Parts: sequence; structure tokens; C-alpha cells
Amino acid sequence: MHTILRRLWPSTLLARVTLLVLLGMAAAQLLTYVAIRHERGETLMHLMISGVEQDIASSVAILDRLPAQERSDWFAKLERPNYGFSLEGVVDTPPPDSPALARFVEVLTKALQPFPVLAVGQLRQVRETVRMQVRLSDGSSLYVLARRVPMPVSDWVSWLLLAQLLVLGVFAWLGIRLVTRPLERLAAAADRLGPDLQPAIVAETGPVEVVRAARAFNAMQQRITGYMNERMQILAAISHDLQTPITRMRLRVDLMDDMPEADKFRQDLEAMRSLVHEGVTYAKTLQGSEEKVRLLDMDALLRSIVNDYADTGSPVTLTGEAGTPISSRPNALRRILTNLVDNALKYGQHAEVLVQWQDGCLQIDICDSGPGIAQDQLAAVMQPFYRIESSRNRETGGTGLGLAIAQQLALSLGAELSLHNRPEGGLRASLQLPA
Repeated sequence: MHTILRRLWPSTLLARVTLLVLLGMAAAQLLTYVAIRHERGETLMHLMISGVEQDIASSVAILDRLPAQERSDWFAKLERPNYGFSLEGVVDTPPPDSPALARFVEVLTKALQPFPVLAVGQLRQVRETVRMQVRLSDGSSLYVLARRVPMPVSDWVSWLLLAQLLVLGVFAWLGIRLVTRPLERLAAAADRLGPDLQPAIVAETGPVEVVRAARAFNAMQQRITGYMNERMQILAAISHDLQTPITRMRLRVDLMDDMPEADKFRQDLEAMRSLVHEGVTYAKTLQGSEEKVRLLDMDALLRSIVNDYADTGSPVTLTGEAGTPISSRPNALRRILTNLVDNALKYGQHAEVLVQWQDGCLQIDICDSGPGIAQDQLAAVMQPFYRIESSRNRETGGTGLGLAIAQQLALSLGAELSLHNRPEGGLRASLQLPA
């Protein structure tokens, strides 16, 4: 039961608060309706006590004073919609069991005094009706058929309460919406603050509390952007400044051809140069790109990339096609794909590019036939400077920034990059681009 209630419970704050307010108002309206019904019942009983039983008692007294042979002629004149008389009959049903009808009989019995009530029975086929056997002064019996007439609530009252509930519900929803809408704007702005660190300014309008929250959120975005830009500028500055001494060291090694192990020095310097170059590239990636989004022919871009690799003799094949243009940043997308293809060629003999639509997204898979990556390290390799040469080719080297750069660029495009080991061996890098 608890599980079912949790499933039925709304997930959004707007729906939850609206539901609680509507339930509260519905309970209040129900109590109002019950109070009206109870008041009507009390009013009805008061009218019966003050009038109806006196009419019946007066009619019985008139019939008692009439000659026995004339009594039946007066029944039509004395009868009313809620009571009637008869000289013949039998009371063979049990007395009333409802409290309201029992009280009605009690009041009527007292009003009929001094005529004794010999028997009382409730008619099952007629609602709220009793048959009473009354003995007249001459010893004959008079049967009184009395009906307790309820006082129903008019239909317009029920419709009025329903309309009132509807109006209150609409205004409650508008009020709750006024409170929750700024939260939605803040959440949307937080989602838009992506890896490019471009602040999504929230409009500082509305009530005082909303303006304060929006102002604080905008200031927080500016501080985060400033801190991250400062860190990236430091990284870029260090990487840039290292290029000069590395170049001087390379020139000095070239001038000393007779130096022992000069080739190893050149290899180390080349590795340092690659690391500095990738560090600068990664810093620029984190700082964001000013490249504009435009409509892009994805098939033409993929064929261009594959043909470029074919010109250099690299075995890269393309399977499938997008068939329709998509909106993206072409340079960033080209950088992602070339990084993934380079990674596939580095650890496998060839790279295969597969293109297909899946769940409304354009999925591009870059597959290789290399050794793959341990399952518990598939997410870690996306981190900068993380290298797992023990599971890949030790001769390849690398800076550990290629996948990190591809991951940051994918996030800036609103895409999703993931790595998977292929059952037949090798690694599959899947890039899902939103349509």
C-alpha cells in the first residue's frame, strides 16, 4: 500500500502543493455540505415538533368527535401529502430503527395524547414512513400513516459548492505557480551553466524574495565563472611559458649530436612538448568556445574526416548515414571525432565509424580492435591526465588529455560521450548528439 501511494504521489513541487491545497479545500467544502445537511435536518425536526404532529393530533380529535359512519367521509379533507388515515389495517412490522424516525414517532405519540398509541410499525416499502394504531374514545381503532419528509439540499447548492471549489483551486494553482516558477527558472539557469562556463543570467524581477534569490544566483554564477577562468588562465599560462625553455633545450640537443643518448633526450622533449600543447588545448576547451551553432550536414562532415585519414593511409571506414542536417558547432564536433578516431587508430589496427539514429538522437560509434579498457576504468579515462598504459599499448605514449578534451567539448554541445568494451574485442566510443 505504501509503495502504491508513493507511485501516485506527484514528483513536482507544483503538483504536490496544488494537490494538498485542493484536498484541504475539498475537505472544507465537504464539511460545509455536511453542516448544511445537518442544519436542514434540525430545521425539519423543529418544524415537525412545532406543526406537523399538532396537525395530525387535531385531525385525530376531529375524527373522534364525528359519528363512526361519517369518519371515512372526512379522510380526504383531513389528509395531507405526509400523513393519512384509515379505519382498517394491521400493524405487523417492527418499530422504526433509525434515530430520526424513532424521535419523530416519539414526538407524534406525545402529541396524540390522550388517545393511546397501541402499535407502531415502519413500512419497509415506503421510505421514512410508519403506520400507527390509535385507539379512539369509543374503543375503535384509527390507523395513521405518517411519513417523515426529509428536507433535501437544493441542487444549486451542490453546484455552487463545486464551482467554489473550482475557483479556489484555480487561484490556488496560480498562487503556487507564482512561488514555484522562480525555482524552475533557477534550475533551468543552473542546467545551462555548462562546461563553457557562460553564465545564464536569471531575470531579477518579481516579488522581493524572488529578486533576492535571482540576484544571489547571478552573483554566484559570476564568482564560479571567475574562479574557473582564473584557474584555466594559470594552466594556460604555465603550459604556454613552458614551450620556450622546451624549444631552447631541443635546439641545444640538436647542436650536441655527439652527446650520449641524444635521441632519448629528443623523445623526452617531444613528449613534454606534446603535453604542453595538449594542456593549452584543454585549457582553451574549458574556457569555452565562441563558435556559433549552425545547421550542419553531418554526412558531409563525416565523409570529409574519413577522406582526410584515407589520404594519410590510415584505415578508417564509414558505415551508415545521418540523412538529415543537425544544429551543432562544426569545429568542436570535428575535434571530438578526430580525437576519438586518433585514439582508435592508436590502440587498434583500424577505426570503424558507425552512424545511426537511436531514441531521437544521432549516435556515432567509433570502434577499434585494440585490447579495450578494464570495466572499472571506463569512466576514469575521461579525466584529464589519466593514463592506463597497462591495459593498452605501452608504445603509444600519450598525454591523457585526448578523451578529456573530447568529453568537455561533447558536454558543451549538449551531447553525451560514453565508452564501452566490445564483445568481440576492442573499444567502442559512442557520441550521442541531440537532434
